[in-house]
Amino acid sequence: QVQLVESGGGLVQAGGSLRLSCVASGRTFSNYGMGWFRQAPGKEREFVAAISWSGGSTYYADSVKGRFTISRDNAKNTVYLQMNSLKPEDTAVYYCAADSAPYYSGSPVGFDSWGQGTQVTVSS
Repeated sequence: QVQLVESGGGLVQAGGSLRLSCVASGRTFSNYGMGWFRQAPGKEREFVAAISWSGGSTYYADSVKGRFTISRDNAKNTVYLQMNSLKPEDTAVYYCAADSAPYYSGSPVGFDSWGQGTQVTVSS
């Protein structure tokens, strides 16, 4: 199991930016992929972005492509989500997750550890 702690959420106006961070502990960080998911009120949790163990491969949901960037620093056991051009529909609780494999499989089933979530609210 991996322990994950997110930070960086908050309230921002539409068009603004936020950077989320997630610090991992409990397993060799560079051995596995990482991902970000989000859940808006009344909706199911959805995939946002994922990154492979080395950072060499990244994956994005169509809704955030071109606006969000996922990255990682294996020396700091940290994964980031840079969110630009935020929209009100990006409002959600954002969760960091650790994959059980080095690369994203295309399914959330492989993610076996989750953070507690951080709230992002985008006002119009």
